[in-house]
Amino acid sequence: MSRKKRRSVKSESVVEAPASEHRAEAQPAKTRGGSIRARGKHPLDNWLFGLALVGIALTLYLTFSAWLGAKPAFCGADSQCDLVQQSRWSHLLGVPIALWGCLTYALLAYLTWRLRTRPSAWQAALLVAVVSAAVSWYLAAISFFVIEALCVYCLSSFVIANVLLVVLLVRRPAHMPEHAWAKALPTPIGSAVVIVFVLALHFSGLFDPAAGPEKPQLKALAIHLSESGARFYGTYWCPTCQQQKALFEASAARLPFVECTPGGRNGPISVDCAMNDITNYPTWIIGRVRQTGLVTPAELARLSGFEWSSGTAPKK
Repeated sequence: MSRKKRRSVKSESVVEAPASEHRAEAQPAKTRGGSIRARGKHPLDNWLFGLALVGIALTLYLTFSAWLGAKPAFCGADSQCDLVQQSRWSHLLGVPIALWGCLTYALLAYLTWRLRTRPSAWQAALLVAVVSAAVSWYLAAISFFVIEALCVYCLSSFVIANVLLVVLLVRRPAHMPEHAWAKALPTPIGSAVVIVFVLALHFSGLFDPAAGPEKPQLKALAIHLSESGARFYGTYWCPTCQQQKALFEASAARLPFVECTPGGRNGPISVDCAMNDITNYPTWIIGRVRQTGLVTPAELARLSGFEWSSGTAPKK
Protein backbone atom coordinates (compact mmCIF):
# COMPACT_ATOMS: atom_id res chain seq x y z
CA MET A 1 0.00 0.00 0.00
CA SER A 2 1.36 3.44 -0.93
CA ARG A 3 2.04 6.18 1.65
CA LYS A 4 -0.85 8.32 0.31
CA LYS A 5 -3.35 5.48 0.78
CA ARG A 6 -2.06 4.83 4.33
CA ARG A 7 -2.49 8.50 5.25
CA SER A 8 -6.07 8.58 3.90
CA VAL A 9 -7.06 5.45 5.86
CA LYS A 10 -5.52 6.87 9.03
CA SER A 11 -7.30 10.21 8.60
CA GLU A 12 -10.66 8.45 8.07
CA SER A 13 -10.24 6.42 11.26
CA VAL A 14 -9.41 9.61 13.17
CA VAL A 15 -12.55 11.29 11.91
CA GLU A 16 -14.82 8.32 12.63
CA ALA A 17 -13.65 7.81 16.22
CA PRO A 18 -15.16 11.00 17.69
CA ALA A 19 -18.49 10.23 15.98
CA SER A 20 -18.69 6.82 17.67
CA GLU A 21 -17.75 8.40 20.99
CA HIS A 22 -20.55 10.95 20.63
CA ARG A 23 -23.02 8.16 19.91
CA ALA A 24 -21.88 6.31 23.03
CA GLU A 25 -22.21 9.46 25.13
CA ALA A 26 -25.69 10.09 23.76
CA GLN A 27 -26.90 6.78 25.15
CA PRO A 28 -28.07 7.07 28.78
CA ALA A 29 -26.09 5.07 31.33
CA LYS A 30 -27.62 1.95 32.80
CA THR A 31 -27.68 0.84 36.41
CA ARG A 32 -26.69 -2.62 37.59
CA GLY A 33 -30.29 -3.77 37.29
CA GLY A 34 -30.51 -2.57 33.72
CA SER A 35 -32.70 0.46 34.40
CA ILE A 36 -31.79 3.77 32.82
CA ARG A 37 -30.21 6.42 35.02
CA ALA A 38 -31.75 9.84 35.52
CA ARG A 39 -31.46 12.37 32.72
CA GLY A 40 -30.89 15.10 35.24
CA LYS A 41 -32.22 16.46 38.50
CA HIS A 42 -35.99 16.98 38.44
CA PRO A 43 -37.34 20.34 39.70
CA LEU A 44 -39.73 18.52 42.08
CA ASP A 45 -36.96 16.62 43.90
CA ASN A 46 -36.41 19.42 46.44
CA TRP A 47 -40.14 19.57 47.16
CA LEU A 48 -40.33 15.84 47.81
CA PHE A 49 -37.33 15.85 50.12
CA GLY A 50 -38.53 18.98 51.91
CA LEU A 51 -42.01 17.57 52.54
CA ALA A 52 -40.48 14.42 53.99
CA LEU A 53 -38.31 16.50 56.35
CA VAL A 54 -41.31 18.51 57.53
CA GLY A 55 -43.15 15.24 58.21
CA ILE A 56 -40.17 13.95 60.24
CA ALA A 57 -40.07 17.13 62.35
CA LEU A 58 -43.83 17.05 63.04
CA THR A 59 -44.05 13.37 64.00
CA LEU A 60 -40.83 13.48 66.02
CA TYR A 61 -42.28 16.33 68.09
CA LEU A 62 -45.46 14.33 68.74
CA THR A 63 -43.44 11.22 69.62
CA PHE A 64 -41.34 13.00 72.24
CA SER A 65 -44.44 14.70 73.64
CA ALA A 66 -46.06 11.29 74.12
CA TRP A 67 -42.94 9.78 75.68
CA LEU A 68 -42.50 12.69 78.09
CA GLY A 69 -46.18 12.73 79.01
CA ALA A 70 -46.48 16.33 77.88
CA LYS A 71 -49.30 17.81 75.82
CA PRO A 72 -48.33 19.30 72.44
CA ALA A 73 -48.67 23.06 72.02
CA PHE A 74 -52.26 24.29 71.44
CA CYS A 75 -53.50 20.91 72.66
CA GLY A 76 -54.95 21.63 76.10
CA ALA A 77 -56.64 19.15 78.40
CA ASP A 78 -60.02 17.91 77.17
CA SER A 79 -59.58 19.72 73.85
CA GLN A 80 -60.41 17.95 70.59
CA CYS A 81 -56.69 17.57 69.94
CA ASP A 82 -56.21 16.00 73.38
CA LEU A 83 -59.08 13.56 72.79
CA VAL A 84 -57.38 12.32 69.63
CA GLN A 85 -53.92 12.17 71.20
CA GLN A 86 -55.21 10.21 74.20
CA SER A 87 -57.39 7.80 72.21
CA ARG A 88 -56.50 4.13 71.77
CA TRP A 89 -55.66 4.86 68.11
CA SER A 90 -52.72 7.01 69.21
CA HIS A 91 -50.59 3.93 69.97
CA LEU A 92 -49.71 0.92 67.87
CA LEU A 93 -47.89 -2.13 69.26
CA GLY A 94 -47.06 -0.28 72.46
CA VAL A 95 -45.44 2.80 70.89
CA PRO A 96 -46.90 6.15 69.79
CA ILE A 97 -48.31 5.93 66.28
CA ALA A 98 -46.45 9.18 65.63
CA LEU A 99 -43.20 7.19 65.83
CA TRP A 100 -44.40 4.91 63.03
CA GLY A 101 -45.17 8.04 61.03
CA CYS A 102 -41.69 9.41 61.74
CA LEU A 103 -40.07 6.21 60.49
CA THR A 104 -42.23 6.34 57.36
CA TYR A 105 -41.24 9.94 56.60
CA ALA A 106 -37.58 9.08 57.25
CA LEU A 107 -37.80 6.25 54.70
CA LEU A 108 -39.46 8.60 52.21
CA ALA A 109 -36.73 11.18 52.77
CA TYR A 110 -34.10 8.55 51.96
CA LEU A 111 -35.92 7.32 48.86
CA THR A 112 -36.68 10.80 47.49
CA TRP A 113 -33.04 11.79 47.98
CA ARG A 114 -31.95 8.63 46.16
CA LEU A 115 -34.44 9.43 43.41
CA ARG A 116 -32.23 12.34 42.35
CA THR A 117 -29.71 9.97 40.79
CA ARG A 118 -31.58 6.67 40.53
CA PRO A 119 -35.05 6.77 38.98
CA SER A 120 -35.50 3.13 39.98
CA ALA A 121 -36.09 4.42 43.54
CA TRP A 122 -39.37 5.96 42.39
CA GLN A 123 -41.23 2.64 42.57
CA ALA A 124 -40.20 2.03 46.20
CA ALA A 125 -41.00 5.64 47.12
CA LEU A 126 -44.43 5.29 45.50
CA LEU A 127 -45.15 2.14 47.52
CA VAL A 128 -44.32 3.87 50.82
CA ALA A 129 -46.16 7.07 49.86
CA VAL A 130 -49.37 5.26 48.85
CA VAL A 131 -49.41 3.23 52.08
CA SER A 132 -48.70 6.37 54.12
CA ALA A 133 -51.52 8.29 52.45
CA ALA A 134 -53.95 5.37 52.87
CA VAL A 135 -53.19 5.08 56.59
CA SER A 136 -53.62 8.85 56.97
CA TRP A 137 -57.08 8.57 55.37
CA TYR A 138 -57.99 5.70 57.73
CA LEU A 139 -56.89 7.62 60.84
CA ALA A 140 -58.63 10.80 59.62
CA ALA A 141 -61.87 8.84 59.19
CA ILE A 142 -61.51 7.39 62.71
CA SER A 143 -60.89 10.86 64.11
CA PHE A 144 -63.88 12.41 62.34
CA PHE A 145 -66.50 9.64 62.56
CA VAL A 146 -65.55 7.63 65.68
CA ILE A 147 -63.72 9.98 68.07
CA GLU A 148 -65.66 12.94 66.66
CA ALA A 149 -62.73 15.28 67.23
CA LEU A 150 -60.06 16.84 65.05
CA CYS A 151 -56.39 17.33 65.84
CA VAL A 152 -54.43 20.05 64.04
CA TYR A 153 -51.24 17.94 64.15
CA CYS A 154 -52.98 14.90 62.68
CA LEU A 155 -54.54 17.04 59.95
CA SER A 156 -51.11 18.52 59.18
CA SER A 157 -49.60 15.07 58.79
CA PHE A 158 -52.59 14.08 56.64
CA VAL A 159 -51.93 17.02 54.29
CA ILE A 160 -48.18 16.33 54.13
CA ALA A 161 -48.65 12.63 53.31
CA ASN A 162 -51.19 13.29 50.55
CA VAL A 163 -49.38 16.24 48.98
CA LEU A 164 -46.17 14.21 48.96
CA LEU A 165 -47.99 11.40 47.14
CA VAL A 166 -49.42 13.78 44.51
CA VAL A 167 -46.03 15.38 43.89
CA LEU A 168 -44.42 11.96 43.63
CA LEU A 169 -47.00 10.89 41.05
CA VAL A 170 -46.23 13.99 38.99
CA ARG A 171 -42.52 13.25 39.38
CA ARG A 172 -42.89 9.81 37.71
CA PRO A 173 -39.91 8.99 35.42
CA ALA A 174 -42.14 8.55 32.37
CA HIS A 175 -39.21 7.68 30.08
CA MET A 176 -38.77 4.33 31.88
CA PRO A 177 -41.09 1.54 30.63
CA GLU A 178 -41.15 -0.20 34.02
CA HIS A 179 -42.76 2.91 35.53
CA ALA A 180 -45.83 2.85 33.31
CA TRP A 181 -49.03 3.31 35.33
CA ALA A 182 -50.28 -0.20 34.60
CA LYS A 183 -47.11 -1.67 36.12
CA ALA A 184 -46.44 0.87 38.88
CA LEU A 185 -49.82 1.20 40.63
CA PRO A 186 -51.17 -2.32 41.41
CA THR A 187 -48.56 -3.25 44.05
CA PRO A 188 -48.75 -0.01 46.08
CA ILE A 189 -52.56 0.06 46.00
CA GLY A 190 -52.83 -3.62 46.94
CA SER A 191 -50.33 -3.17 49.78
CA ALA A 192 -52.20 -0.13 51.11
CA VAL A 193 -55.51 -2.00 51.15
CA VAL A 194 -53.99 -4.94 53.04
CA ILE A 195 -52.24 -2.74 55.63
CA VAL A 196 -55.33 -0.62 56.34
CA PHE A 197 -57.42 -3.80 56.65
CA VAL A 198 -54.94 -5.29 59.15
CA LEU A 199 -54.93 -2.02 61.12
CA ALA A 200 -58.72 -2.10 61.31
CA LEU A 201 -58.61 -5.69 62.61
CA HIS A 202 -55.96 -4.74 65.16
CA PHE A 203 -57.97 -1.84 66.56
CA SER A 204 -61.07 -4.02 66.65
CA GLY A 205 -59.28 -6.09 69.32
CA LEU A 206 -58.94 -9.22 67.20
CA PHE A 207 -55.18 -9.57 67.73
CA ASP A 208 -54.83 -7.70 71.02
CA PRO A 209 -57.87 -7.05 73.26
CA ALA A 210 -56.04 -4.09 74.82
CA ALA A 211 -56.12 -2.31 71.47
CA GLY A 212 -59.82 -2.90 70.95
CA PRO A 213 -62.87 -1.09 72.31
CA GLU A 214 -63.45 -1.05 76.07
CA LYS A 215 -65.82 -3.56 77.58
CA PRO A 216 -68.44 -1.69 79.66
CA GLN A 217 -68.08 -4.01 82.67
CA LEU A 218 -64.28 -3.71 82.88
CA LYS A 219 -64.43 0.02 82.20
CA ALA A 220 -66.96 0.58 84.98
CA LEU A 221 -64.91 -1.50 87.44
CA ALA A 222 -61.68 0.34 86.63
CA ILE A 223 -63.40 3.71 87.12
CA HIS A 224 -64.95 2.51 90.39
CA LEU A 225 -61.59 1.31 91.74
CA SER A 226 -60.00 4.64 90.93
CA GLU A 227 -62.82 6.73 92.38
CA SER A 228 -63.14 4.60 95.54
CA GLY A 229 -59.53 5.27 96.55
CA ALA A 230 -58.14 1.81 95.78
CA ARG A 231 -54.50 1.63 94.75
CA PHE A 232 -52.67 -0.81 92.50
CA TYR A 233 -48.94 -0.75 93.38
CA GLY A 234 -46.48 -2.24 90.92
CA THR A 235 -43.59 -1.62 88.55
CA TYR A 236 -43.14 -1.43 84.80
CA TRP A 237 -40.69 -4.36 84.86
CA CYS A 238 -42.92 -6.71 86.90
CA PRO A 239 -44.41 -9.43 84.61
CA THR A 240 -47.32 -10.12 86.98
CA CYS A 241 -48.15 -6.40 87.01
CA GLN A 242 -48.41 -6.47 83.24
CA GLN A 243 -50.64 -9.56 83.48
CA GLN A 244 -52.83 -7.69 85.96
CA LYS A 245 -53.24 -4.81 83.51
CA ALA A 246 -53.92 -7.22 80.67
CA LEU A 247 -56.94 -8.59 82.58
CA PHE A 248 -58.56 -5.17 82.09
CA GLU A 249 -57.76 -5.16 78.36
CA ALA A 250 -58.50 -1.74 76.82
CA SER A 251 -59.46 -0.26 80.22
CA ALA A 252 -56.04 -0.88 81.80
CA ALA A 253 -55.12 2.81 81.56
CA ARG A 254 -58.02 3.64 83.92
CA LEU A 255 -56.63 1.56 86.79
CA PRO A 256 -55.29 3.48 89.85
CA PHE A 257 -51.75 2.26 89.15
CA VAL A 258 -48.84 3.57 91.23
CA GLU A 259 -45.31 3.06 89.85
CA CYS A 260 -42.98 2.08 92.70
CA THR A 261 -39.63 2.36 90.86
CA PRO A 262 -39.88 5.44 88.63
CA GLY A 263 -36.09 5.72 88.57
CA GLY A 264 -35.53 2.24 87.16
CA ARG A 265 -35.38 -1.29 88.48
CA ASN A 266 -32.38 -0.58 90.72
CA GLY A 267 -33.53 2.91 91.65
CA PRO A 268 -35.06 4.00 94.95
CA ILE A 269 -38.65 3.08 95.78
CA SER A 270 -41.20 5.89 95.50
CA VAL A 271 -42.40 7.68 98.64
CA ASP A 272 -45.98 6.43 98.27
CA CYS A 273 -44.84 2.80 98.01
CA ALA A 274 -42.41 3.18 100.94
CA MET A 275 -45.06 4.73 103.19
CA ASN A 276 -47.42 1.83 102.47
CA ASP A 277 -44.66 -0.76 103.01
CA ILE A 278 -44.95 -2.24 99.52
CA THR A 279 -42.43 -5.09 99.18
CA ASN A 280 -44.17 -7.37 96.65
CA TYR A 281 -45.60 -6.57 93.24
CA PRO A 282 -48.37 -6.23 92.45
CA THR A 283 -50.07 -5.18 95.70
CA TRP A 284 -53.64 -3.92 95.90
CA ILE A 285 -54.83 -1.78 98.79
CA ILE A 286 -58.62 -1.49 98.81
CA GLY A 287 -59.84 0.20 101.97
CA ARG A 288 -58.29 -1.79 104.80
CA VAL A 289 -57.71 -4.85 102.64
CA ARG A 290 -54.26 -5.64 101.28
CA GLN A 291 -54.07 -8.18 98.45
CA THR A 292 -50.78 -9.33 96.90
CA GLY A 293 -50.33 -11.05 93.56
CA LEU A 294 -52.59 -11.38 90.55
CA VAL A 295 -56.23 -10.59 91.40
CA THR A 296 -59.11 -11.32 89.02
CA PRO A 297 -61.55 -8.53 88.12
CA ALA A 298 -64.37 -10.47 89.80
CA GLU A 299 -62.39 -10.63 93.08
CA LEU A 300 -61.50 -6.93 92.84
CA ALA A 301 -65.20 -6.20 92.36
CA ARG A 302 -66.04 -8.19 95.51
CA LEU A 303 -63.35 -6.50 97.60
CA SER A 304 -64.43 -3.01 96.48
CA GLY A 305 -68.18 -3.59 96.70
CA PHE A 306 -68.74 -3.44 92.95
CA GLU A 307 -71.73 -5.35 91.54
CA TRP A 308 -69.83 -7.54 89.07
CA SER A 309 -72.84 -9.32 87.68
CA SER A 310 -74.69 -6.11 86.83
CA GLY A 311 -71.57 -4.03 86.13
CA THR A 312 -72.59 -1.19 88.47
CA ALA A 313 -70.97 0.52 91.41
CA PRO A 314 -72.68 0.39 94.82
CA LYS A 315 -75.07 3.23 95.64
CA LYS A 316 -73.75 5.74 98.14
